[in-house]
Amino acid sequence: MLSGTQTMPASPTMLWVGRTLSALAILFLIFDGGIKLLNLAPAVEATTQLGYPASAVVMLGIIELVCLAIYGIPRSSVLGAILLTGYLGGAIATHVRFGSPLFSAIFPLIIGALLWGGLFIREPRLRALVPLRS
Repeated sequence: MLSGTQTMPASPTMLWVGRTLSALAILFLIFDGGIKLLNLAPAVEATTQLGYPASAVVMLGIIELVCLAIYGIPRSSVLGAILLTGYLGGAIATHVRFGSPLFSAIFPLIIGALLWGGLFIREPRLRALVPLRS
């Protein structure tokens, strides 16, 4: 029996669009989390300028990469998107609090939109849960 919340799987073209959107966000977050995990000078400098202690940089990188790994596993991708939304929301709040340029405050929102947009396109269960109406 079909319920009103079932949706069709994404077409192959849309599946690749979703994968591409997700890949763009994933690549940026791997880079961002990686430089934090390696405790590289640009990451330490940027993080301390936003009011965080230098000792927090590696932990922020670990948290970011763990959330990203959860997102990258298809069975747990929705949970990963939720966790990354919280992480990126904290980044937005930090940039707003310190009066960063508008793009710095908006960029985490763009990354989150890529994560959720890619997931929405390729995940029929998410489309069933959050249907877009025409």
